[in-house]
Amino acid sequence: MVKVFLSTDFSEDRLKFAAQIGADGVSGAPEPRRGDRGFYTRGTLTATHDLVKSHGLEWAALRMAPWEWTYRWMLGLEGANEQIENYKKTIRSVGEAGIGLLIYNMHALRIYRTSTDAPERAGARATRFKMLDVEGAKLMEHPNSGVNTKLIRKKERRIITDQMLWENLRRFLEAVLPVAEESGVRLGLHPDDPPVPAIAGVARIMRSADAFRKFLDLVPSPNSGVVFCQGCFTEMGCDIPAEILDFGKRGKIFSVDFRNIKGELNDFQETFPNTGNADMTAAMQAYHDAGFDGWMTPDHAIHMDGDTDWGHRYWAYAVGHIHGLDQALRATAK
Repeated sequence: MVKVFLSTDFSEDRLKFAAQIGADGVSGAPEPRRGDRGFYTRGTLTATHDLVKSHGLEWAALRMAPWEWTYRWMLGLEGANEQIENYKKTIRSVGEAGIGLLIYNMHALRIYRTSTDAPERAGARATRFKMLDVEGAKLMEHPNSGVNTKLIRKKERRIITDQMLWENLRRFLEAVLPVAEESGVRLGLHPDDPPVPAIAGVARIMRSADAFRKFLDLVPSPNSGVVFCQGCFTEMGCDIPAEILDFGKRGKIFSVDFRNIKGELNDFQETFPNTGNADMTAAMQAYHDAGFDGWMTPDHAIHMDGDTDWGHRYWAYAVGHIHGLDQALRATAK
């Protein structure tokens, strides 16, 4: 049976809510504390994990360390080696705190969507991406970037190609995977979202299923795997059940973002699970057939009337949807 987690800021309200609606765990990156200078200390992660466990939940994954701690190694800038050394310290702390999974990505500018008010059913609102809205973006800048790109100095700004990013990823993996293996921590790579070739002069290499096959062969390790974001793989135009079976039967799906989109790569939006391009029932069946019984999350919220900014109402619906599909298919397979 799959286990469901929600992203959280580790507040009392969100942890309690996650437990009440039947989530099994949470993911997130806690606010750095004194002593967390470029990496998480064991104390910070252990204290946060104890808080999570006090609500009857598991900490499924440390999801995305702070951008300021990672962008230099991703972009190959001065200070990259120091950031990689600090990442090793975070991995050791993750293992010592009893957290089994660390999720990361390669989209260094963290540009995800171009609007937040795309119409959904009955007046609900969703995020949307339109390639036309990012064309012509200044080098390493965009108003919808989720990070402070001003930290990238003008003299460091240049076109970042596929080849450069693949080399940066290889260097990172060669350095950190031995530490992950020693620490008992799995590293799950999330696709680029959106999986377009480049935005603001920076390539986005994790944009196809074949790119993930290349990644797994780049520095092979039992502790290196895929965060199978269904939304992203749907944006890529993939055969979702076929890719689930391919990666899943190899034991390389470390967690799943069980969400849906409608539209196509250059113009798409988030949508409810049952109204998008992907057949979510067929996808869940593929996870069963692949022998996957790990962590899933609904990941992105549709904003419904009367909901909070975080999306309490939507998360309750989405967690129930995942559990319901999983249980129904397991019951019919008996």
